[in-house]
Amino acid sequence: MKFSTLWRIARRDLSARIRGLRLLAVCLFLGVATLAAIGSLTASIAEELAGRGQTILGGDIEIGIAQREATDPEKQAFAAEGRVSETVRLRAMAIGSDSVLAELKAVDGAYPLYGKLRLSDGRAVSGPGAGEIYIGPSLANRLDIKPGGTVRFGEAPFRVNGIIAEEPDRLGEGFTVGPVAIIGLPSLPSTGLIQPGSMFESKYRIRLPVDADPTEVAKRLEAAFPSAGWEITDRSNGAPGTRRFIERMGQFLTLVGLAALVIAGIGVGNGVGSYLESKRASIATLKVTGADSSVIFRIYMLQIFTVALGAIIMGLGAGSLMPQVIGWVAGDILPVAPGFSFQPVPLAVSALYGLMIAFAFALPPLARARTVPAAGLFRSIVEAGQRPDRRTVLMVAAAISAIVLLAVVTAREPLFSLAFIGAALALLLLLSLLAWALAAIARRLPRPKAPLPRLALTNLHRPGAQTRALVVALGLGLTLFVTLAAIQTSITSEIRTQVPEKAPSFFALDIPRERSAEFEAMVRAADSKAEINMIPALRGTVVEFAGKRVADLSEIPEGAWILRGDRGLTYSAVVPEGSAVAEGQWWGADYSGPPLVSVYKDVADALGLKVGDSLTVSVFGVEIASKVGSIREVKWENFGLNYALVFSPGTFDAAPHNMVATLTVDKAAQDRLAKSIPPAFPSSSLIEVGEVVGQVSILLTQMAQAIAAAASIAILAGIAVLVGAIAAARQSRIYDSVILKLLGSTRRQILGAQAIEYGLLAVILGLLSLLLGLGAAWYVVVQIFDFNFAPDPAILALTLVGGAGLTFLLGIAGSLPILAARPAEALRSL
Repeated sequence: MKFSTLWRIARRDLSARIRGLRLLAVCLFLGVATLAAIGSLTASIAEELAGRGQTILGGDIEIGIAQREATDPEKQAFAAEGRVSETVRLRAMAIGSDSVLAELKAVDGAYPLYGKLRLSDGRAVSGPGAGEIYIGPSLANRLDIKPGGTVRFGEAPFRVNGIIAEEPDRLGEGFTVGPVAIIGLPSLPSTGLIQPGSMFESKYRIRLPVDADPTEVAKRLEAAFPSAGWEITDRSNGAPGTRRFIERMGQFLTLVGLAALVIAGIGVGNGVGSYLESKRASIATLKVTGADSSVIFRIYMLQIFTVALGAIIMGLGAGSLMPQVIGWVAGDILPVAPGFSFQPVPLAVSALYGLMIAFAFALPPLARARTVPAAGLFRSIVEAGQRPDRRTVLMVAAAISAIVLLAVVTAREPLFSLAFIGAALALLLLLSLLAWALAAIARRLPRPKAPLPRLALTNLHRPGAQTRALVVALGLGLTLFVTLAAIQTSITSEIRTQVPEKAPSFFALDIPRERSAEFEAMVRAADSKAEINMIPALRGTVVEFAGKRVADLSEIPEGAWILRGDRGLTYSAVVPEGSAVAEGQWWGADYSGPPLVSVYKDVADALGLKVGDSLTVSVFGVEIASKVGSIREVKWENFGLNYALVFSPGTFDAAPHNMVATLTVDKAAQDRLAKSIPPAFPSSSLIEVGEVVGQVSILLTQMAQAIAAAASIAILAGIAVLVGAIAAARQSRIYDSVILKLLGSTRRQILGAQAIEYGLLAVILGLLSLLLGLGAAWYVVVQIFDFNFAPDPAILALTLVGGAGLTFLLGIAGSLPILAARPAEALRSL
């Protein structure tokens, strides 16, 4: 039969009963729109970061140097490549009506090389003049300062000349623990904040000629100064940390969206099965009049793919617009506002997913209609469904394999994607096996004497029963409810309970080493029972490990975050509090031999380090070689002072450095110290632990909300699957209802039997979903977020009861139209 004839039959039949494929359209729309939205948002942000790379970075190339300024030969080399802007960034206390930790940035007259530094009054300015300062709006609010007011940093007062509205390189500066303030570079010495050993970072941004290649320039500078200990970044990756976070979060959310689409695929299968059930008479008539199985298959496949294509196109349209909606709703939560741009790759991938899901899940019900004889179609209400033939099984397997292959090929971390998909398929298989087991057990159990329980039990295994679809739908929905509740409550618990009861009150940074005794005396004067833990602190860059030069690596190993830029270093005669040696031995308290280093176990694993391997750091441009003496576990959540790299005493004797400390004092002493320490130690910074916890809490809450938003689509898809399962069973349920009415049953009895059936399923699946949901949540919380798993039992119980109640009510609501069926009308339609 010609395609035009097949299409004409398919189109006429579809236009008459398109309502039957609404579930297919809804499920595909939800899944494709979710994937398209996540993919478009991730791509838009990445594109925005790349397009604004020069502005975000502050130049075409940035050279970051810890705890020192560039030497004259280095500055000359920078200037030879292009126009240079120098900035210095450090943490310092802003003193006004109160004392607030701020990020102080000193800029020269060339700043900014790209973009505009704008103030709230609309002015575009360069660096502030002598004795002037620009401050961020949050700092102005906390100190209650307006333009014209005065704020002190260190030993120097500054007049506020404006409130910052736009800082062009804000994103490239990375994570900050306080509001920003900008002064002129010539004003920095007057503050007295830069002392030998002070924690600060010098940055040199270079604006290159138009035809210059930033990569080649970076290589040339590194070759000229191989031991300088710089961190060089070019405009192609102006905010590497932000980019990595967006890519990883985007991958995780994409997999959640794919799981939602797979769940929606079950709804597609139910919707197609329900639609073909309503077309039973038409299919039988076509077969009786001479249409063979291939004609039937092509006619209804055309119908299904026509609706699927329409749903996919609408899903792509909605998904492509979502980045702008998300940007408008999220506001400042996103690192950059995603601009409106067409993202063909994520849209094409989402469309492919949608088509393959529709094909994989529509094939089995379509094959049943294709292979069953006409007489069997007329009897299909009371006959058990036939198994799909081998050809159908192979085609479905090929489609699922293609879905898995596409997910792995397009993933940033293929193994993680494969594991995620494997877990999702294992869950579906487990629920399917449970459905089979429930039906088998119900078939073998003794029949209850009471009619309603007997009818409910029979409904689980009778011919045409939708037990499998109901179990999968209910199980997925309840599992997702439990998973989300466990993730949310564990993150909340991490924020609320994992901060130790004896967490320090303050972190104190840049305490002058020669005044450490004076600092300790001031703290004890405020609280005689104060707990003070003071250790030395430096910044340095790892330049070599296990015989490998970091500069020669083509790619930073996964998990080797310590190789990205400069890191905190310290030395200690004893094992730091919160650490435990896992391999090797700690050096003695009186050790005075060659430099040794104790490495945090996760870092050692990422770098492949073993006891005895070499590790070299660059401090103030000087390379210091050491041997790994031990590998240790670290309990970071105790808010103590711990470093990934702890060296033996004497390693940094020649390097100027200061001290850092944790202070645990009572509430009255906190208030006194917050006011007395900044004036007495102007170069030191005091960080309230509560503020740090607050910022981390906001970040973790936003991550949990993003996961919940993506997973909510999966929940909606699960609800759609449940609705589809109820719809697919409607015809056989009407048949049962009519027969029961003719035998004298009342509506209440029929509804009661179905209520017992759904209630029994909800109880059994609730217990299973509790185990499955806790397992999935444990993996996300522990393996991905690296938090402690501590879900709230009360909230979990309420969530489980609420979810089971919701699905139970949906099932009962779907049964009400069945009760309204009139026996005479229903019997005539059979």
